[in-house]
Amino acid sequence: MKFEDLEIWFVTGAQLLYGGDAVIAVDAHSASIVEGLNRSGKLPLTVVYKGTVNSSSEVEETFKKANNEKHCAGVITWMHTFSPAKMWIKGLQNYHKPLLHLHTQFNREIPWSEIDMDFMNLNQSAHGDREFGHIVSRMRRNRKVVVGHWTDEKVQDRIAVWMRVCAAWADAQDMILVRFGDNMNQVAVTDGDRLEAEMHLGYHVDYYGVGEIAKIQKTVSEADIDALVEEYERMYIFADNCKKGAKNYGQVRNAARIEIALRRFLKEKGAKAFTTNFDALHDLDQLPGLACQRLMAEGYGFGAEGDWKTAALMRTMWVMAQGLPGGTSFLEDYTYHFNGERSAILQAHMLEVSPEITTQKPRLEVHPLGIGGKADPARLVFTAHAGKGIAATIVDMGNRFRMIVNKVDVIEPEAALPKLPVASALWIPQPNLETGATAWILAGGTHHTSFSYALTNEFMEDYADIAGIELVTIDENTTIPNFKFELKVNEVFYK
Repeated sequence: MKFEDLEIWFVTGAQLLYGGDAVIAVDAHSASIVEGLNRSGKLPLTVVYKGTVNSSSEVEETFKKANNEKHCAGVITWMHTFSPAKMWIKGLQNYHKPLLHLHTQFNREIPWSEIDMDFMNLNQSAHGDREFGHIVSRMRRNRKVVVGHWTDEKVQDRIAVWMRVCAAWADAQDMILVRFGDNMNQVAVTDGDRLEAEMHLGYHVDYYGVGEIAKIQKTVSEADIDALVEEYERMYIFADNCKKGAKNYGQVRNAARIEIALRRFLKEKGAKAFTTNFDALHDLDQLPGLACQRLMAEGYGFGAEGDWKTAALMRTMWVMAQGLPGGTSFLEDYTYHFNGERSAILQAHMLEVSPEITTQKPRLEVHPLGIGGKADPARLVFTAHAGKGIAATIVDMGNRFRMIVNKVDVIEPEAALPKLPVASALWIPQPNLETGATAWILAGGTHHTSFSYALTNEFMEDYADIAGIELVTIDENTTIPNFKFELKVNEVFYK
């Protein structure tokens, strides 16, 4: 996924009431704003100015083109002067991509000694944007509203967040997600309505037997394995029993064989995300833990045990976070550390945690797994670095999808974990473990999450608005009575 492949259109609303000279001035000011935004260095996508629109037919034609242009990830609108909102109706009725309403004006300040009625008639954003805002609200259209002068860093930062979400939304609309095996052990929360997901969230979920990977691994050459193992040796610290000539070196090579086969299959299918199932490994030598870890770091979404919703969300969050510091990974709630105000949750999985979320050089180790009935699998072992992040999930509530987002503080473990042979993270959910865990459970949250250091609640709010799905947030201000009330109100709203 490359941001260079996408663009955001900028459309300015005006009218001919004030004459052609006014429209010329509006056009010039708009072009200057777009140029300034692009020069700011803050925005991940290029803004393309599409001119002023002065009539219903012009609005409709512009939005039709935006819908049909694959490189257009969304539209920013601005009303420089008074733009009668009825002329936006047909265009908005048929527009299907993300929308941002930039409530700004060309001048930062009022020119106190020079302002006259000509200036007032031309610079009516405070007037025109409210007219436009009314019709968008009347039409029940979700959009992001950003208020402030277009040169302000805060304004540019908020536009940048929305742009990243637009890119992730565009990416999801042609996302193919491969499930190797079904959901495991009659687990409910990791399953859901795949048809509704495709209709509302865009991605398509396909099933394949893991035998497809087994067939491909038979075609992997020893030279290909040699090259990948050499890459492992450059990137990771090998445990003594994993080094060449040692007991488990063969398992490292088998893990490399599986990784090559899995990557080839995903590329052949054009897939961006996948799930595995440790009860359905068939002719694979081991659970592909190392492969999953490395593919996540490359941007593939992953969900364990058939959890396709988390796999898709992880891919989406990875796209949003491209180029930002931190990292994104699949994680699972494992066990609690009850320690008063420092009570925390140990996050891990059997094997599959992305090395993007550590500043350590991971150790490549081989250990018995105890489940799955296969040979001892290779994996990367590390601890996530301290920092602030978010944990997110999407659950199927029957009549809607609900996104749950929890702010978390990742902390350093109080002691080493010498006998835990997997990657892990220790975090305190905000506002604290008791409230955070209670709210998560009340909302029906999963034991799997997509975690990111790079993203904030604003990203997920923008995503939920674009997708038209429910969002509940657990943060430093959450109280259980208020959270229960919010859930009850949402039940009424979505009926």
